[in-house]
Amino acid sequence: MKSAATALFMREWRIARRIGGGASTGAVFFLILVALMPFAIGPDLNLLARIGPAILWIAALLSTLLGLDRLFQGDEEDGSLDLLAQARLPLEVVVLVKCAAHWTAGVLPLIVVSPLFGLMLALDAQALGLVAASLLVGTPALTMIGAIGAALTVSLRRGGLLMAVLVLPLTIPVLIFGVSAASAASGGAAPLLAPFLALAALSLAALAGAPFAAAAALRLAGE
Repeated sequence: MKSAATALFMREWRIARRIGGGASTGAVFFLILVALMPFAIGPDLNLLARIGPAILWIAALLSTLLGLDRLFQGDEEDGSLDLLAQARLPLEVVVLVKCAAHWTAGVLPLIVVSPLFGLMLALDAQALGLVAASLLVGTPALTMIGAIGAALTVSLRRGGLLMAVLVLPLTIPVLIFGVSAASAASGGAAPLLAPFLALAALSLAALAGAPFAAAAALRLAGE
């Protein structure tokens, strides 16, 4: 089972780098969102530094969802999903491996470059570190929640918009605690530890429950 999961991970990682969820596309989208904010808000550096963590988190949220609509759709179109559902590897493990490949190929590079983009928002070194740490802890929850939406819309053509409508309300708790944790170094009212631990708990809960929900949706779509 371990070798099968590793082979599936490498396959999905290569696919994720080729389609819209690749690192370069996500990084460019992330950069565009962050670069537009100073033009919309104005040149007030104090204001940018205060709301910078929220800007980075919203940009990371939208960039994370980029390409998630294709997480299962390509396998549905070429018939691979039926083979994966009948394989010895449990479908829940398949979902988890595919999400891990998407996160590694498309989201982890965004976390690495987030401090660089944070400099555009006048964030200091401590705030940049907290933003990166909060994204590292919180983005797995975003990916797993997005996988549920991708599974629910797997049989729909151009279901990306519907997936976003389904997923974005579910990501609000992650966004709230992520921004609270990242804002602790830039004058935020909330302390660091409580929202950071809540963010970690949300990611753990998503890792535990989302594969089963997504696998159930995929089985229902295959009937």
